[in-house]
Amino acid sequence: MQKNFSVMVVTGIIAVLGLLVFFAYQPILKNINLGLDLSGGLRVVLEAEEKEGQEITPDTIQKAVGVLRNRVDSLGVKETALYPQGEKRVVIEIAGEDDPEAAVDILRNTAQLEFWDETGKVWVTGKNLKNAEARMSQEGQVAEVTLEFDKEGAKLFGEATTANVGKPLIIVLDEEVISAPNVKTPITDGEAVIEGSFTAKEAQDLAVLLRSGALPVSLTVMEKRSIGPVLGADSLEKSIQAGIVGLIAVLLFMLGYYRLPGLVADLSLILYAGLVLGAMVMLDAVLTLPGIAGFALSIGMAVDANIIIYERIKEELRFGKTLQASVDAGFKRAIWTIFDANVTTLITAMVLMYFGTGPVKGFAVTLSIGIVASLLVALTFTRYLLVRLADISKNQKLYGV
Repeated sequence: MQKNFSVMVVTGIIAVLGLLVFFAYQPILKNINLGLDLSGGLRVVLEAEEKEGQEITPDTIQKAVGVLRNRVDSLGVKETALYPQGEKRVVIEIAGEDDPEAAVDILRNTAQLEFWDETGKVWVTGKNLKNAEARMSQEGQVAEVTLEFDKEGAKLFGEATTANVGKPLIIVLDEEVISAPNVKTPITDGEAVIEGSFTAKEAQDLAVLLRSGALPVSLTVMEKRSIGPVLGADSLEKSIQAGIVGLIAVLLFMLGYYRLPGLVADLSLILYAGLVLGAMVMLDAVLTLPGIAGFALSIGMAVDANIIIYERIKEELRFGKTLQASVDAGFKRAIWTIFDANVTTLITAMVLMYFGTGPVKGFAVTLSIGIVASLLVALTFTRYLLVRLADISKNQKLYGV
C-alpha cells in the first residue's frame, strides 16, 4: 500500500513539473526584464546650467548624481546607469522602460519647493521637508500629496499659516505655481497637503521628486538617443544556445552517473530554475549579462549540493545500511556542508548587492535568489522525493552502488 502511494506521489510530481515546463516557463521568460547589455535602452546626457552667482564644481555634480540616484530608486526604474562625465555633465542610461523619456523628465526636474505669501515672501522651502507621500483624497476622487516637515520646517510653516489666516499660501515648484489654497487656521503640527488636478501617477511622481530632494543645479538635455544592446542580438542568441547545451549535458551526466538520484537531481534543477526565474519576475528584477553569470554559478552550486548529498548516501550504503537509513544519514551528514558553503557565498553576494552598482548589483541579486532557491529545493523537494523513491525500489544499483 505504501509502495503504491509512493509511486502515485512520484508520478504526480513528475507530471506537475512537466506541466510547469510546458505552460509556465514561456510566460515567465517573456516577463523577465532585460538590462541595458541585453535589451538596449535610452541614453541621455544632461549638462548643468551656470546661473549668476552660482559656481559649478565637481562636488556640485556629485551631489546632483546622488539626488538622481535617490530618484531612480524611488521611481523603481528597471535598470539605470548613472554617472558624471567631465566637469558639468551627467549621463543617464535607462533600460526597458515603457516611457523612458517621461522618466528622464522626472529625473532632471530641479524640484525646488517653496511656500510664498501674496507679497512673494518665501516662508518655507523644500530643504525643511522630511517626507512626501502620494494618496487619494478623503473623498477618493482626486490624488494629492501629503508633506511632513522637520522640526525647523514645522515651526516655519506654523508661522506662515498663522500670519496668513484667511489669505492664500502659494505652493511653488521650480517657479511654477502648483496651487494656492486659502489658510483657514494655523497649522502647527508640521503637516501639509498639496492639492491639485493630479492623476495618481502625477501625484506619485511629485512625491518622489520632493522626497528625494532638490537638485543643486538645473540640468539641460544635451543629447538623447536610443542605444542597442551591448551584447548584441546574435551574441545573446549564441549565449542562450550554449547555456541550453550545457544544461542538457549536466542533466544527462547526473542521470547517467547517479541513475535514480540523478533523475531526482534533474527534476530538482527544473524546479529550481522555475523558482529563480519566477522570483525575478515577482521582484521585478533585471536580468543582465553578469546576472546570467550569477544564475549559471547558482546552478552549479545547486548541482554540487545534490552531488554532496548523493555521495554521502552512497557511502552509507557501502557501510551496509538500509536504503532508508542511508538517505536519512546522508542528508544529515551533507546538510551542514551545503549550508556553510551557501551561506558564505550568500554573505559575499549581499556585500556586492549593498556596495555594488549596475551590473555588479544585478549579478549579486541573481546569485542571492539562486542560493536561497537552491537551499530550499535541496532541503525540501530533493529529500522528500528521495524518501518516496526509497519506498518504491530497494535496488542499490539504481543508486550508483
